[in-house]
Amino acid sequence: MSEWNSLYDAILTGDDKTATAVTEEALEKGAEPLELVNQYMVPAMDEVGKRFEEEEYFIPEMLLSARAMERSLALIQPRLAASGAKPIGRVAIGTVKGDQHDIGKNLVRSMLQGGGFEVYDLGMDVPHEKFIEAIQEKDVNIVCLSTLLTTTMPSMKTIIDNIQQAGLRDRVKVMVGGAPITPEFADQIGADCYGDSAYSAVKLARNLISA
Repeated sequence: MSEWNSLYDAILTGDDKTATAVTEEALEKGAEPLELVNQYMVPAMDEVGKRFEEEEYFIPEMLLSARAMERSLALIQPRLAASGAKPIGRVAIGTVKGDQHDIGKNLVRSMLQGGGFEVYDLGMDVPHEKFIEAIQEKDVNIVCLSTLLTTTMPSMKTIIDNIQQAGLRDRVKVMVGGAPITPEFADQIGADCYGDSAYSAVKLARNLISA
């Protein structure tokens, strides 16, 4: 990293205005979009995750960095698409049926985007049909299910069961997370893995894609 280190620094510190300005300047000067992502943006978000794990950063700092990354990525994505660049993988993410909470889901989405994944955010209160549609229509590799409420935890099993019944289970890996979720619960409902933080979700997703 050298020429556009300021992009790395802006994302790391959550300075979305600088991140956007540097991205615009870099693209105007002919910088390769994929280079900006792989050499500056992904490493910056990896460092954000590392600092979160080491308790140097907390959720507010992660959200600021995620916002800076998302705004820069919004400028880059059309050029990536036009160049035919391929994402690491495709992810469908949503908060399950009956749950209207989305802060955790949004943070995971941002971290996954910053980690090089193409993410389809299905929103909140998502019925199982929407996840099945994403698998069929978007060819996603990973489905991420989120909930904050104990009352909606059974919806995760319903979604996994319906993916199985639709004959699509062998096409995707399923990751679950949220405050009430445990590794034991993930095993019980047939999920492939459990993520206990936004940063761990990125590492797990990378492992699932490479498995």
